[in-house]
Amino acid sequence: MSDSEQPPAQNWNAVVEQWNEQFIEAFEDNVEAQARFVESWSETVGELSEDNEVSDGLEGYARAYETWMNASKQMVERMNDSLEGEDVDAEEFRDVWLNTANEAFKEVMSTTAFAKMTGETVGDVLELQQQADETAQETLRTLGFATEEDVLEIGDRLVELERRQHDVERKLDRVLDHLEDEDQE
Repeated sequence: MSDSEQPPAQNWNAVVEQWNEQFIEAFEDNVEAQARFVESWSETVGELSEDNEVSDGLEGYARAYETWMNASKQMVERMNDSLEGEDVDAEEFRDVWLNTANEAFKEVMSTTAFAKMTGETVGDVLELQQQADETAQETLRTLGFATEEDVLEIGDRLVELERRQHDVERKLDRVLDHLEDEDQE
């Protein structure tokens, strides 16, 4: 075997290493281009928007996107380290994404736009729940079943009857006590 010929395994390793380097460079360029786009977009929308709420929401999303882009860069760096022979634990990759997800969600959820949207959604859900409850009550009435209102009314009447019964028992006890007092005289 001459010096100019490499064994197939070495040749394959060189091809894979070159491919990995090209992939990482392309990925880094893509991440940087996306980050520049988001920054430009955020600035443009921020200038055009007079509504602080919308602007705040867009800034929150832009910060979340920036968080994801930073995580992507970190992953590329750690992947490079791994390709260069450094021992990189797989759990480190998982931790990067989990921590990034938490940070990105915090960025979005801390905006007034998110708070408003959440409030509107909760209001809509409560309204739908009330409509569903009313529909269920009407259906039960139509079918001749007791509704929640009927059961509550019956409960209130029972409580009132118990109160009256106790009043009558107290009066009766006083009458009986009075009669016993007269008998003893």
